[in-house]
Amino acid sequence: MSLEELLVNLLIEKGYHISFAESCTGGLCCGTLVNVANASKVLDVSFTTYANESKMQYLDVNEQIINAHGVVSEEVAREMAAGVAQAAHSEVGIGITGVAGPTGGTAKKPVGMVCFGFSINGEVKTYTKYFGEIGRNNVRNASVEFVFQTLINLINNS
Repeated sequence: MSLEELLVNLLIEKGYHISFAESCTGGLCCGTLVNVANASKVLDVSFTTYANESKMQYLDVNEQIINAHGVVSEEVAREMAAGVAQAAHSEVGIGITGVAGPTGGTAKKPVGMVCFGFSINGEVKTYTKYFGEIGRNNVRNASVEFVFQTLINLINNS
């Protein structure tokens, strides 16, 4: 069984709804989840918020946090996850922001660095992964796999 099938089944079992706030993955998490026939039982709405302004407008990400930490940060991923869960009225909210490449990296935030926020019933955990310069779409795909595997683990251990 695929990770997305496992996740959909787990969300159904728990009675949870999920929403995504995606930046560097550009909707790939949401798109992968809807590959599963029963996704409509757990997904109502998600956002692809590529621009900083859209993060602020739709997810209530604080501009001061973006200015202080940069858009690719656990602080912004936390706000994205909490904001999308609140906007969508979902028990689970996922925030993803990163540098997929091939350009845009810096010494502090290299290509392949992705920050994640996981909001489950209002409790938010954040992570940063360094996938390396493996190619733009490989970073995006690795991010989706990380989100699904981490979320399954977090829900099973909660």
